[in-house]
Amino acid sequence: MIVGATMFFTFTAARAAAERAAEIGRDACASAGVQWLDQSVHANGLRLRRKDDGWLGLERSFHFEYSEDGHDRHIGRVVLLGGKLVGFSGPTRAAQSMVRSFNS
Repeated sequence: MIVGATMFFTFTAARAAAERAAEIGRDACASAGVQWLDQSVHANGLRLRRKDDGWLGLERSFHFEYSEDGHDRHIGRVVLLGGKLVGFSGPTRAAQSMVRSFNS
């Protein structure tokens, strides 16, 4: 029963992180005026990392694809530590606004 509960909470935390990454990717594409392709993000990394408070947390990396003119594909990346955005690369205008929000 303990193993089942651990698996359930691990799964729900992973789904919540994926939904948060999808929200960030979708909003970034909308603010940059580009098309968010496939309407999804894909997990491509998981590691332990220290949070600002000194505790260990899971850092999850996701990638998404976007198109500037409908004929090309570019890859964007979202990195979350817990529920906090710690890294972003993607559409240029959206990346600039994300960097500004990091510094504030």
